Amino acid sequence: MKLLRYGLPGVEKPGLLDDEGRVRDLSAVIDDLAGDILTPEGLGRLAALDPASLPLVDGVPQQDLRLGPCVGRVGKFICIGLNYADHAAESGMDIPAEPVVFSKWTSAIVGPDDDVEIPRGSVKTDWEVELGVVIGKAGRYIDEADAMDHVAGYCVINDVSEREYQIERGGTWDKGKGCDTFGPLGPWLVTADEVADPQNLRLWLEVDGHRYQDGNTRTMVFTVREIVSYLSRFMSLQPGDVISTGTPPGVGLGQKPPVYLKPGQTMKLGIEGLGEQRQRVAA
Repeated sequence: MKLLRYGLPGVEKPGLLDDEGRVRDLSAVIDDLAGDILTPEGLGRLAALDPASLPLVDGVPQQDLRLGPCVGRVGKFICIGLNYADHAAESGMDIPAEPVVFSKWTSAIVGPDDDVEIPRGSVKTDWEVELGVVIGKAGRYIDEADAMDHVAGYCVINDVSEREYQIERGGTWDKGKGCDTFGPLGPWLVTADEVADPQNLRLWLEVDGHRYQDGNTRTMVFTVREIVSYLSRFMSLQPGDVISTGTPPGVGLGQKPPVYLKPGQTMKLGIEGLGEQRQRVAA
């Protein structure tokens, strides 16, 4: 299934994408794509529905029908840094021996095509296309062998980053990662049963038509399975938590000389089978 949330910001309704690319309304069945709806039992109930029996929503998604973040009421937005060896190299950093963990604030979350705002005073706002993993089954101390049973599905994430705030201002990375609008999610949550191998997905990003990133999840240092198991040693994972798994090379920081976003530019990014995002950069 491809599950989504549509409508105006803050009042999105749950829906699904049918086989003809039209949105079907789920709001008579569930209140939101969040929490227990994302458990195996909750997704099983949605999978048993006949999409043709659900009301058809007017508009074409991502054209005249706005899509919101594909997960509602996100509890934790957890990110993994330097998870592609070639991205670590372009950043001038060593390949990590263990996953580098940081957070994006949930207030950063926006829809897949909403504007990305450059923070006041920022001159180093950057892009990062990433595979998002949405937790569906709660757990702690999860064995790697069981880790994939805890995944509800996958989505596209743009881990927008302010490099001065992240690297040059001391302390943790988080303050350069969690600015408002720095976490576009979607366009849809693709359930795990539709993704044959999350470690073989092409992902790419363009700015104003120039392709900067063009990678594949097979070059991850730590796999989805390893990441889910690792994180569960330090926190409980709960339905609706979102994990952003790192970015391939080609970020602005890694260009020679570095290239950063400016108001008026457009980012376009996508992951094989998971859809595309398009964001205008605003001051």
